[in-house]
Amino acid sequence: MNLAKFASFYRISTSQFPFQGKDWRSLFRKNIHTSNQIRHGDHEKFKDAETIDVHFILKDGSKLTVKGPLGMNVLDLAHKSNIELEGACEASLACSTCHVVVDDDHYDKIPEASDEENDMLDLAFGLTDTSRLGCQIILTKELDGMELKIPSATRNFAVDGFVPKPH
Repeated sequence: MNLAKFASFYRISTSQFPFQGKDWRSLFRKNIHTSNQIRHGDHEKFKDAETIDVHFILKDGSKLTVKGPLGMNVLDLAHKSNIELEGACEASLACSTCHVVVDDDHYDKIPEASDEENDMLDLAFGLTDTSRLGCQIILTKELDGMELKIPSATRNFAVDGFVPKPH
């Protein structure tokens, strides 16, 4: 598109362009943004990290113990371990599908939930006093041996019954 067509499309005069005579197209190029590698399934940064034991109580009542690297969140640990914990918003704090119930012994060792997390928890199925979102629980040494119960259902407003595959 040339400058005259661009100006007529946006109903402005070419004399109004402050970049007259310059490469005006460069002003409209999109910036490239990146996200954390962990969001794309690349767990390399946790390869040599110290680990702790995390016990998941699955929907059927069975118990599964996995090793979780320090610094990883519970949602990513569940996906890495092929545990069915949805995470529809991919840890962007926009849903409640990674809702877990933390055991009483470890609940107070987790930093207090933010207002945004509490807003999302209000939408969670089977909410309890020790409910948290898995995407907001970062593994630390104090959480070694933590037991997390996965509720029997989730409320996914996007597609009912859809279970995304981990990255």
